[in-house]
Amino acid sequence: MNDLARGVVPMIEAIGLTRYYGDFVAVRDITFRVYKGEVVALLGPNGAGKSTTLKLLTGYLAPSAGEARIGGHNMATDRLAGAALLGYLPEDGPLYLDMTPRGLLNFFAEARGLTGQLKQDRIDAVVELCGLATVLNKPIGKLSRGYRQRVGMAQALLHEPQVLILDEPTAGLDPIQIHEVRETIRRLGQERTILLSTHILQEVEAMAHRALFIDSGRLIYDGPISALVEGGKRLDEAFRELTSGGLDE
Repeated sequence: MNDLARGVVPMIEAIGLTRYYGDFVAVRDITFRVYKGEVVALLGPNGAGKSTTLKLLTGYLAPSAGEARIGGHNMATDRLAGAALLGYLPEDGPLYLDMTPRGLLNFFAEARGLTGQLKQDRIDAVVELCGLATVLNKPIGKLSRGYRQRVGMAQALLHEPQVLILDEPTAGLDPIQIHEVRETIRRLGQERTILLSTHILQEVEAMAHRALFIDSGRLIYDGPISALVEGGKRLDEAFRELTSGGLDE
């Protein structure tokens, strides 16, 4: 269905995204759209270009060619407007190890322009959502990787963004925490737009309905996960076929 038929602007849009590092092409001519209410998984082998794609979409990296748009805003020329709609959790989140979660959330809330009771209400909300109450006053550097990941998720959700871009959101979590993150993402995805990168295929089937496969910097599949597992095929089998030049031909 095209944008006119949907009657809405894509919340995440890649238009011919390309990024060079010298002579090396990290991603080449990637184009896709993600709409409100979609949870989409970005998949591919290690080194395929997943993290580079996410950094281009968030404006963290500038594209060598093409455009990245968040809520219709070009992230190269209108980044502040796009960033106001965006919550971003990098694989190694923006955590200051000497700070406590309380201090870090206060810092990010003020950087986002939240003040007074609204700031406190939003901090309280993400602390409860991400299960941080017992570690609020401990230095982040002394927290487990799982708790650091929760702190990163909390800062990404502080300003109630319409769009979430998550790079390996369950990395370092135990099974109970992974289940909690899955449920949180599913719940958030009902009203928001979520693009997540993961290498854990079980996470894809649990959280997303649509997949984007990248291999060697190129988008080779954009479609429903259900189409990949037709006939009882496992997702890991489809993954191997896609990345070895099977289903994309």
